[in-house]
Amino acid sequence: MSDLLAARAQMGVSLAFHIVFAVIGIAMPLLMVVAEVRWLKSGDTVYLELARRWAKGTAVLFAVGAVSGTVLSFELGLLWPGFMELAGPIIGIPFSLEGFAFFIEAIFLGVYLYGWTRIPARAHVAAGVLVAVSGALSGIFVVIVNAWMNAPTGFTLVDSRIAAVDPLAAMANGAAFSQTLHMTLAAYAATGLAVAGIHAWSLRRDPMNAFHLKALKVALLVGAPAAILQPLSGDLAARQVARTQPAKFAAMEALFETTRGAPLTLGGWPDVDARETRFAVEIPRALSLLTLRDAGGEIVGLDQVPPENWPDVPAVHLSFQVMVALGGYLALVSAWALAVLARRRELAGRPRLLVALAVATPMGFIATEAGWIVTELGRQPWVIQGVLRTADAVTPMPGLVVPFAGFTLLYVFLGVVVLVILRRLVRHTPVILDEGR
Repeated sequence: MSDLLAARAQMGVSLAFHIVFAVIGIAMPLLMVVAEVRWLKSGDTVYLELARRWAKGTAVLFAVGAVSGTVLSFELGLLWPGFMELAGPIIGIPFSLEGFAFFIEAIFLGVYLYGWTRIPARAHVAAGVLVAVSGALSGIFVVIVNAWMNAPTGFTLVDSRIAAVDPLAAMANGAAFSQTLHMTLAAYAATGLAVAGIHAWSLRRDPMNAFHLKALKVALLVGAPAAILQPLSGDLAARQVARTQPAKFAAMEALFETTRGAPLTLGGWPDVDARETRFAVEIPRALSLLTLRDAGGEIVGLDQVPPENWPDVPAVHLSFQVMVALGGYLALVSAWALAVLARRRELAGRPRLLVALAVATPMGFIATEAGWIVTELGRQPWVIQGVLRTADAVTPMPGLVVPFAGFTLLYVFLGVVVLVILRRLVRHTPVILDEGR
């Protein structure tokens, strides 16, 4: 394994591990706040139990996310000094804002965890709201940095160095809104529906348990609307990619030739040597219609990009297909669940819906991982699109396969520890019968 590949692999593993905890850290505080508000309004102690349990889970996941996020910040400097030297004057501000939001989240999470009987109820809820808001802002500021890497702006290049930096213009780059919206909705959808899926499966085995029923409803309240809106934000993000990163977009769609009235490709395996996609289903003109709102519009293919600037087309295309397929499933199941709730029908009496929700449990996280694979691999060979190549940003230090192996083992260990702790947290479920049924 080359040092460049080892550095990319280590960063990829670190990001893949951290992003799960980042996503949960954005959405779980909202779940616990909604549960507490429902308890205060109804006096139902089931919601109090939910809020307390979800707060404990949030604390555990926040701690692991803080560790993995710290590792990532060191890896940026140690593995990618060329990137930090060039981009530091720009990404310093959003990273500083992310750190500020992180500290607010940590402080008020402590207040929330230890303030149940020590501060007034309204102050306690306010602390939870601050945790939820600061968690979301923390994620947004990080995604803004990634969006700038995809659509760099707010600077000029003088002798291959960044000058005349306008940090606000850089943060307001063309990809910022679509990426932050898409990622934030993904966090709420993935976490909300994962929690819903766990309780849906438990409710199917124990239909009279009010704990699982009410937990399922709160989780759907957070996750389902986000999952339904996610395809719309995905359309916005894809159209932005088509404008600013045509090579990435062509790889996503496995479009080798520039085409008017381009078809939408479903599935298939891109054969790079033959420059065709095998075993795919094509919908005529649909890609041009979705991207340009013109069925006869021209979509730029990979033939307009030098081959040395092509990303890994099969990996990008397949990851994109996985993301879209799973996101579509989550949106459909969410619409089904909300329709049942809107008609005031009992979820426990819908075994097929409960199974569909249970199946969806891991899908949001898989879709999120697939989406980040598209974002990062699709930008290659650039670390900053059109400005700095990945090979020019990596450290010259040799032997990078050693820290890659070490950190991979560390993440495996941390993952096992987290699973054991969470299993113990959810293992004991209070048997609370729904007397209103």
